[in-house]
Amino acid sequence: MVHSADAHEPHIIPFRTNLAVFIALMVLLFVTVGVAYLDLGPLGLPVALAIATIKAALILLYFMHIRYASRLQWIFSSAAFLWLGIMILITMSDYLSRGWLNVDGK
Repeated sequence: MVHSADAHEPHIIPFRTNLAVFIALMVLLFVTVGVAYLDLGPLGLPVALAIATIKAALILLYFMHIRYASRLQWIFSSAAFLWLGIMILITMSDYLSRGWLNVDGK
């Protein structure tokens, strides 16, 4: 049975890359806390979600090693995030449309 030599070999991320990602995550953490103290009005939620998305992407790409994974793993991780987005969209559409109907007993 012939196996590819690099098929099961893990990719080792250099310490410098891990340190750079860690520092980026810490900077984004402080940015998140700083933005929480600012009164951005209706832009507060989109800014917080954008920062959270960047942090999640860094964690997914580097700490979960998706950046160096096969295309099949990319497809499955993308499908998982697509499904998460669909679920959030459905939840938000329900939450935001609750006041559209005048129902007695509210």
